Amino acid sequence: MKRYSRLEQIRRMDPYEEATEIYRLSSAYEFPWDFTRALELALYRTYAVPGIGRLLARTAELTDRAQKRYDDTSLLLDAIVEHGFGSDQGRTAIRRINQMHRSYDISDDDMRYVLCTFVVMPKRWIDAYGWRRMSRHETVASVVHYRTLGRHMGIKDIPETYEEFETCLDSYEAAHFAWDADARRVSDATLDLMASWYPGPLAPLLRTTTLALLDDSLLRAFRYAPPNAATRAWVRRAVRLRGRAVRLLPPRRAPHFARQNREIKGYPYGYRIADLGTRPVPGLRGCPVRHGAPDTEAG
Repeated sequence: MKRYSRLEQIRRMDPYEEATEIYRLSSAYEFPWDFTRALELALYRTYAVPGIGRLLARTAELTDRAQKRYDDTSLLLDAIVEHGFGSDQGRTAIRRINQMHRSYDISDDDMRYVLCTFVVMPKRWIDAYGWRRMSRHETVASVVHYRTLGRHMGIKDIPETYEEFETCLDSYEAAHFAWDADARRVSDATLDLMASWYPGPLAPLLRTTTLALLDDSLLRAFRYAPPNAATRAWVRRAVRLRGRAVRLLPPRRAPHFARQNREIKGYPYGYRIADLGTRPVPGLRGCPVRHGAPDTEAG
């Protein structure tokens, strides 16, 4: 197989009818490392919306149990990508996602914004740092995949094109990014989690590296001192060089799904999708609000 053979395969597929299959090829074969980093930053940037950051702080999921929250989020989204929306695994994952979200009073605008980060941030990351840019087929397939997920989650007024997703994300951040002390606690806990995946002496370097990859709007919202220009340039150049090195490697022959990532630490003996995630108790850990709507799931 040649380096661009899979891209040629993707271009022969229908990005509307075979969206999840294309997304699987892109995320599990072409850019598994890049998708992992991009989706980490996608979720991380949502904390800068005070309503989201405060809720996560109240539940303590990302301050007291950050590794479990990271694992469960990755594994639930991964099950849908690996097995598809119509599979038993995909349906179970969607059911768990909906059960958790419905336990809290989350605005539809916030839900839509989080969905936008899943579409926009991977493309921006891969176009900047990947071994090649995302093709139009892959971009459209990502939009269709996450529009389908959004519908299964009951999200209203989902953008229809990548450009609409991007506009929605940028305008929402411009209107809502702001300082919040609780959101900063969630951000600090997440940075500590990322640093914990590596040997202790590297923690300060890992924190600086992560901050160097953040845009100014995020740094201002969390009130982090921005790394100096030389550090930013060095870090971003190093990540771009990694992408150029990957371009020289032979194409991946076996898929690499998120469940295989070394950052997933909490389930050394395996897991059941139905057991993932939280089961909030009314009145405890953030006083979740129970909603009366029926389950929304694939089907």
